[in-house]
Amino acid sequence: MSAPMILLVEDDPGLRTLVSRALQGNGFAVRPAASAPEMWIAFEAGPVDLVLLDIMLPGTNGIDLCRQLRQRSDVPIIFASARNDETDRVVGLELGADDYIAKPFSTRELVARVRAVLRRGGLDRRHGDGTAKARFAGWTVDFPRRELLSPSGAVIELTGAEFDLLASFIDNPQRVLGRERLIELSRTRLADASDRSIDVLVSRLRRKLSVDGATAPIVTVRGAGYMLNVEVARS
Repeated sequence: MSAPMILLVEDDPGLRTLVSRALQGNGFAVRPAASAPEMWIAFEAGPVDLVLLDIMLPGTNGIDLCRQLRQRSDVPIIFASARNDETDRVVGLELGADDYIAKPFSTRELVARVRAVLRRGGLDRRHGDGTAKARFAGWTVDFPRRELLSPSGAVIELTGAEFDLLASFIDNPQRVLGRERLIELSRTRLADASDRSIDVLVSRLRRKLSVDGATAPIVTVRGAGYMLNVEVARS
């Protein structure tokens, strides 16, 4: 089995070398880039399993690159930035990033976060009683394929964090889940995950579950959290 390929986008030469060596020393392959043009060349050079993306880049910044990546791919993205600001984290989440790590970070923490995001995206992840599919309100979730199918059969693109959040609701139908519990259940591991971070993820998921004028079945329970307010059938 080939090593997971990490596309590292970092303009600081010293940090780029340090992170590359740390990832390679822990079993990952690394394709480094220092700018947006280099990132696109590296991205097109072959399959990429995860993008580690610095926000403060010369020219096109990481926020814009994340937006462009999401238009083309659902590859997992981890933001890295010296600006440990909740606004940055929320913007990253809204654009579809899977995690956020603030500089300076330890290489141990970085490797752990990369492994966690890749593990979330693994096709062999199981939920609940180990069944392969779940159905609710006309929707179908295929866990081995990590796919969400609309009532019309269309595949709805979800990021890794969105899929794990949905899986947490499916494992606990018609039960109120507080924000802290959702963080624990979905293993989002968003850096310094906050109530606002979970609210953004829920909002994104609701939008994707609202098709053809339908109302998303995830409801807000004031002062308590959120609930998947429909029955779930497994097969």
